[in-house]
Formats: sequence, C-alpha cells, structure tokens
Amino acid sequence: MILPWPKNKRVILASASPRRKMLMEGLDIPLEIVQANQVDESYPGNLPPEKIPAYLAGKKADAAQDLLKEDAILVTADTIVILDGEVIEKPQDEVHAREMLSRLSGNMHRVLTGVCMRSVDKEVCFTAESRVYFGKLSQEEIAYYINTYKPFDKAGAYGIQEWIGYVSVERIEGSFYNVMGLPVHQVYRYLKDF
Repeated sequence: MILPWPKNKRVILASASPRRKMLMEGLDIPLEIVQANQVDESYPGNLPPEKIPAYLAGKKADAAQDLLKEDAILVTADTIVILDGEVIEKPQDEVHAREMLSRLSGNMHRVLTGVCMRSVDKEVCFTAESRVYFGKLSQEEIAYYINTYKPFDKAGAYGIQEWIGYVSVERIEGSFYNVMGLPVHQVYRYLKDF
C-alpha cells in the first residue's frame, strides 16, 4: 500500500474489466470495485484518435459521479487499439475478430489507455501509449486463439497476457500493463499526488 495511505480516502474503480480489477488490486491500496454504469461509448467523429481514450474515460467518470463523496477517488479507464491511424475496437463477432487479428498480424499497432481520476474537488485525465509489434500469425493460429480464448470483450480482439501474446508479440515499446488495460505505474503516481 502507499504508505501512509490515508485511512479516510477510498479508491473506487468503476469498471467491468476483470483485468483492470486485477491490476488495481496489485497496487495493494484499499480498493472498492463497482460495476461501471452502461455508457454510450460513441465519440465525436472529428476527435483525434489519441484523445478518444481519455474522452471515454471521462464519460465513464461522469456516469459514476454519484459515487463521489468527500472521502473518495474515482478511477475509470478506456483502452483502444490504433492500426494505421484507424481505431480498432472490440470485435462484434468471430468473423470480425478474425479480420482484426489478420490485420494486426505482422504489423505494429498502438494501444492507448485513457484514465480519469476524480475526487469532489480535483480531476486528472491522461492517456498512456504502448506500441506492440506482432509477428506473423497463420489463419490456423488466429482461429485457435479465437475459439479457445473468445476475445470478444477486448480492444483489438486480443489479450496480451493470453496465448496470443506468448506466441506473437515480438516486442513492446511502453508499458505491458497498459496493453492489458491500465498503466498502473502512472495510476500509482497520480494516486500518490491526490
């Protein structure tokens, strides 16, 4: 835990992501986890891709605003994948996941996670970026991954901590945990400053 962590400060993670829950719990900070309210994850069409994750994290914080009391710090996040300037979101189905992974195969893509941290009197929103270099994947490997791991709740249709990360990620520039969905080293630093 951040020593000394104030006994009168609660950290609330508003997220349905089991990966974000695991990563936040790894900080050893007293933590409450609540299911995030359903949020319309649309964004203005003219918003640059680099600004989308923080924008969506802010929308999620707005939706959980009623949780904020004097003693709370609310944390929300959103992750997107960008390939050749195009946002690659969560796959709609197996065919869509196969298309996504075929495009990522043999290429570098960017993973951006926006984080919003809010108390009753302060807000900090930031975006972390990692570059992920995939080796070539065969259609059989892609089919195996999709059928075995069902990556339909993940931006870019993959989880780096799963089999596909073991066999295809050649290198990462930036935070591994950011690719999982939360740049915990930055979250830790900002929480200390709160």
